[in-house]
Amino acid sequence: MLKRTFPSPEVLQRFPFGLADIAVILGTLVLLALIARVGAGTLVSFVPPDVVPGVSLDPANLPYYAGRSTLRMFIALFFSTLFTLVYGYIAAKNRLAEKVFIPLLDILQSVPVLGFLSITVTGFIALFPGSLLGLEAASIFAIFTSQAWNMTFSFYQSLRTVPQELEEVARLYRLSGWQRFTKLEVPSAMMGLLWNAMMSFGGGWFFVAASEAISVLNQEYTLPGLGSYVAAAIAAQNLPALGWALLTIAVVIFLVDQLFWRPLIAWADKFRLETSASAEIPESWVLDLLKTARLPYLVGQLLTPVSETINRFLSSLTPPNSSLPVDSNQQTVWSDRLYNFILLVVIGALLVIELHFILTTVGISEVFKTFWLGLLTLGRVLMLIVVATLIWTPVGVAIGFNPKLARLLQPVVQFLASFPANFIFPFATLFFIRTNISIDWGSILLMSLGAQWYILFNSIAGAMSIPTDLREMAANVGLRGWLVWRKLIIPGIFSAWVTGGITASGGAWNASIISEIVSWGQTTLTANGLGAYIAQTTQVGDWPRITLGIGMMSLYVVGLNRLFWRQLYELAETKYHL
Repeated sequence: MLKRTFPSPEVLQRFPFGLADIAVILGTLVLLALIARVGAGTLVSFVPPDVVPGVSLDPANLPYYAGRSTLRMFIALFFSTLFTLVYGYIAAKNRLAEKVFIPLLDILQSVPVLGFLSITVTGFIALFPGSLLGLEAASIFAIFTSQAWNMTFSFYQSLRTVPQELEEVARLYRLSGWQRFTKLEVPSAMMGLLWNAMMSFGGGWFFVAASEAISVLNQEYTLPGLGSYVAAAIAAQNLPALGWALLTIAVVIFLVDQLFWRPLIAWADKFRLETSASAEIPESWVLDLLKTARLPYLVGQLLTPVSETINRFLSSLTPPNSSLPVDSNQQTVWSDRLYNFILLVVIGALLVIELHFILTTVGISEVFKTFWLGLLTLGRVLMLIVVATLIWTPVGVAIGFNPKLARLLQPVVQFLASFPANFIFPFATLFFIRTNISIDWGSILLMSLGAQWYILFNSIAGAMSIPTDLREMAANVGLRGWLVWRKLIIPGIFSAWVTGGITASGGAWNASIISEIVSWGQTTLTANGLGAYIAQTTQVGDWPRITLGIGMMSLYVVGLNRLFWRQLYELAETKYHL
């Protein structure tokens, strides 16, 4: 087994003063220079219907294209994290807001990325007149919609399952709302949030190609990036260019893992809810370097007065509440009645509008057609969830429980989850063509390449969140085989698995749009399903059918969430949490 070769903090401290600081300074300057170089390309002038310079298949351009795509991904991740903390907190803490925010989140998750892109791109261009920033913002927003929902579901569920004894300690110490948020709620949600952020970041690569090739005002605009490069290579049937792109994305994923995600994993280990020490802790040479350098500590000391002032100000706005939460039954009944009345009015109005739209545009027969296509796609989604659960849940638990296995497999699964599955679609399409495999079945495999990782990553996060002392106690009393799964593992990871299942389901519906219709050169394979229907109508610009397809997909996703996944959420909140 390979061991870490980078010196430990103790060894580094024996080096001459400033060696680690020089490394940190040089690394920071290089990072800033790269951001400035890549970001300069977003500030060029652009006025529709001008044409953005096309993507060159020269491999020498790949580092620049990789930088442009990676910068978009990190900007989208920043806004996804901000959205997660605000939206998830409000939904978890306000009962009336929860009744609106969570169904709305179901709907937002069900709307395909292409649907967001088609609706918002014109607005972003108008927001930044005369600049390419409008197209860049539209691309970043599309990536944001592929990242934010998964993270928000995870954070919301973590807030709803904070251990009751920790809630009582927070009231006992009279923590303000801001202190509870920063000292209790975010730390307790950190493990699940971090793993879902990694999954969301990897899932964002899946839609990079769609977000970098934008159609607006009957004109195609292609932004420089890895996704657009792959799309151009597929159109040209250029296998060498596709191979160079795959190598480039592999290097990018490795660098992001080593320089960003691995330090975060090692840092976040301190937030695990433990009463005994972990057997082994994650390691990161970047985190060791930052701990050894004096500069980060000095910068932190300089910023301490500012952070303390901000903390005092926000704490004063959210005074502590030491009393137990009071929920008046009468008030609850009246709020539920008001909510149900408003919901009925809204649903009634939407039904009237939808009925008028159907009768005046597509007709009733088209509705039945999309409903049937939705059933076909639903069957693929359910099959994916069942198979992914049976395969990846045991793998995730093994990685979460075994530190040695985690060191070996965690980088592998992280790489596989981050690798954009649609980059492999051309090879899968060639395989389907030459083996005469129906795309009706092959699309399930293509959908799983992007959606199955939600279940794996949440299973890992759930297993890692089970305290070590509970696992030791289960071993001491002799729990083995199925008994340990029924008594410890399934209850321990249930909440995380539900989050993984609901986001994998939404991801699979989204992935169906690019999985049920695939191309290689002039050959196109099309499956019978709602995803292919939306992709085809989007390509020809048939807005009535685009609206009908997206609406039908939203109806399926929301219905599945409300009838199935929401019941499992309630079970996790009431029975299966610490």
